[in-house]
Amino acid sequence: MSIRGKVFVITGGSSGLGKAMAVEMVNQGANVVINGRREQELADAAKEIDPTGKQVRFVAGNVADPEVAQRLIDESLAHFGRVDTLVNNAGIFISKPFTEYSEEDFTTYLSTNVVGFFHVTQRAVAVMLKQGTGHIVTITTSLVDQPSASVPSVLASLTKGGLKSATKSLAIEYANRGIRVNAVSPGVIKTPMHPVESHEALAQLHPMGRMGESHEIVEAVLYLDSANFVTGETLYVDGGQNAGH
Repeated sequence: MSIRGKVFVITGGSSGLGKAMAVEMVNQGANVVINGRREQELADAAKEIDPTGKQVRFVAGNVADPEVAQRLIDESLAHFGRVDTLVNNAGIFISKPFTEYSEEDFTTYLSTNVVGFFHVTQRAVAVMLKQGTGHIVTITTSLVDQPSASVPSVLASLTKGGLKSATKSLAIEYANRGIRVNAVSPGVIKTPMHPVESHEALAQLHPMGRMGESHEIVEAVLYLDSANFVTGETLYVDGGQNAGH
């Protein structure tokens, strides 16, 4: 199914997975509005994604701020007239033993992974209800379902696990109102977040023995966007992590 002319809003779009999604969507003829905290990095990413500036807009700031979340949705409406798909990609991951997490770590996790999701998604749903159609995809993590003793990640499970549950709840709430809600659960993906020297060790966290590639997550998001009879689903793209060890 073609995405030409569709409008995607992507949080965490200045680098890594979010940027990879935006690049591919623009290449396929879609329009995108990206968000990130650092304005210059975001502006540079937008120019790289679409040098013409016709298919991409950007809104800098922390979407945990309701005003930033509103501006992100308003920008999509002002320039492209609608919001077809929201991709909740913004997130952080800090691996520490539970007793070593600081109060600042906890607050940062909640702000980025949960509060931002709430504000942007609530505003996107309001627009989608008026349109009578829409799709939401949230990026979670397979550590929610298969914790690993070698990667302590309680705060990831607390926050991203909540988003996985929210995916099902929202899917049911809006199933008969034209809005689908799904999630993608990645394993460890090769992005700038992970230095090259860590790749060999990270590959061993997956039964398939390798890290994932950004394009594999992009393909999963695009599949869900085209799968009109799929809602409330979490699609695992994790080299077998969720299946077991």
